[in-house]
Amino acid sequence: MKRIFTSLVLLVGAGLSVCAQAVPQIANVMARQTTSLNGAWNYIVDVQEEGYYDYRMKLTPWGFFQNAKPQGPEDLIEYDFDKAETMQVPGDWNTQDERLFFYEGTVWLKKGFEFHPKAGKHTLLYFGAINYDAHVYVNGKKAGHHVGGFTPFNFDVTELLKDGENTVIVKVDNKRHAEDVPTQIFDWWNYGGITRDVLLVEVEPVYVENYRLQLEKASAKSKKRTIDFSLRLNQKEAGRTVTLSIPELKIRQTLTTDADGTIHSQLSTLNSQLKLWSPTNPKLYKVEIQLGDETLTDEIGFRTIETRDKQILLNGEPIFLKGISIHEEKPNGGGRANSTEDAHTLLSWAKELGCNYVRLAHYPHNEYAVREAERMGILVWSEIPCYWTIAWTNPDTYANAERQLSDMILRDQNRANVIIWSIANETPHSAERDSFLSRLAKKARQLDGSRLISMAMEVTSASNYHNKLQDNMNEYVDVVSFNQYIGWYRDVNDAAKMTWEIPYNKPVIISEFGGGAKYGLHGAKNQRWTEEFQENLYRENCAMLDKIDGLAGTTPWILKDFRSPRRVLNGIQDYYNRKGVFSDKGEKKLAFYVLRDWYATK
Repeated sequence: MKRIFTSLVLLVGAGLSVCAQAVPQIANVMARQTTSLNGAWNYIVDVQEEGYYDYRMKLTPWGFFQNAKPQGPEDLIEYDFDKAETMQVPGDWNTQDERLFFYEGTVWLKKGFEFHPKAGKHTLLYFGAINYDAHVYVNGKKAGHHVGGFTPFNFDVTELLKDGENTVIVKVDNKRHAEDVPTQIFDWWNYGGITRDVLLVEVEPVYVENYRLQLEKASAKSKKRTIDFSLRLNQKEAGRTVTLSIPELKIRQTLTTDADGTIHSQLSTLNSQLKLWSPTNPKLYKVEIQLGDETLTDEIGFRTIETRDKQILLNGEPIFLKGISIHEEKPNGGGRANSTEDAHTLLSWAKELGCNYVRLAHYPHNEYAVREAERMGILVWSEIPCYWTIAWTNPDTYANAERQLSDMILRDQNRANVIIWSIANETPHSAERDSFLSRLAKKARQLDGSRLISMAMEVTSASNYHNKLQDNMNEYVDVVSFNQYIGWYRDVNDAAKMTWEIPYNKPVIISEFGGGAKYGLHGAKNQRWTEEFQENLYRENCAMLDKIDGLAGTTPWILKDFRSPRRVLNGIQDYYNRKGVFSDKGEKKLAFYVLRDWYATK
């Protein structure tokens, strides 16, 4: 069966008509009237997808989505959600059922709930993320289909809901495919399940779909700052009145939508009144957007980010990005992270290192993590999973990547701490790859020209101890970033001899460096897997990186050990990537102190 990506594709599958309406991602769901469907969901593991296909691999009208019950003693129904075990949503199945630790395939999840729709209101069914392929049914009827594991999506299910008892059933499939984004191989755990919040969102028939506030760059002599404001309704309706308020800045404007249901306006405030967001002063302003009886409240910071030659400028001043890479895995033991508490713990570890910046690798992380980083004064690199060997010539793969990029940007475009949109990691060079990624870079700039574009490149030209970065994507990025592993995939004694040539007048970020160590394993500094080996590697790398012209930041690999099926060394890795400066349980390795001390000098 051909796999076609779309954020909100509605299918007529298994003989069922679709009664839900495809609607674009709704912004700031946290500020809406919501009913949580989080909690215990019944689940059925469906290895051969018999709940979706018949024995000839054709869609069956009698699938598990019907939640059928015997009507008489002679009826044959070979499944029963009500007798099935439960797992917590949000959550991954790999760490909730030991039988599913390595499982990749289909699991059906079902939630029963009582709901009483309000007259004249619409109800959206919102998922923060499902990994990876999700078919959603409400009361036995198809609501929609979504592909992609790390971005939110929603359906208008007003016509599918009943007054009283309701059921949502989701077919989740996390099998890997060559045409997916990410593709078949990647170096992190393929956590399956409904991994982020599930909400019913109550909205008016006409509601604010999305909005954006962004501070314009200003000259040094300017006495006023300009804030760009744009807004889109869910319908193309002219003449709707919207009131925007930022009380602390004494801004209040009443605006009307144009024929496209959009607003574009500029707000002025005195430069002396505006406190800019920064890591040392993560100032957020209360913002209110009113449409009819609904008022959306947000907290938004204002800052500028730009480059000048080989410098990154935050609010017009050079900044060195003292960072670390992070995977979205729970602290203290693993599993997909999915809460503010998880994010706060991980980010607090980064702050202990002296970080003002994190790379959220290799996919868009939970909105809780981005917002918590903003509150804590931590800058963010946000990335989509165009990782390694993407199917560059497949148009459906490109559509998938572009949709994930768009959804990432639309969700987080008002977060002051997000300064870099990354479009790829360690991708092999080819004309097809350049075409694919350059289109993504242009799309990112079209959606948001106020932030920097980057990607994690590879150094492909090396002669003995001289390394030259050569990548055709240099013309499409604002910041040149690349991964290097001197000391891990090459002798650490080479570090002092290395020279680096980056022939572009742009800032440089070393997006990855590091090596593995098992916490508590000690030995000589030349003994693999010991903390002393990793400690020495960091010491030699930090001294080497200090010599790179235009170095504007680093995000070593990685904050904490994380699960990966590619890491099979018994007694050492045990299916963990051990490159963390913290163990998977949050214990500091010796390399932590080397990196912390180096950052203290920056």
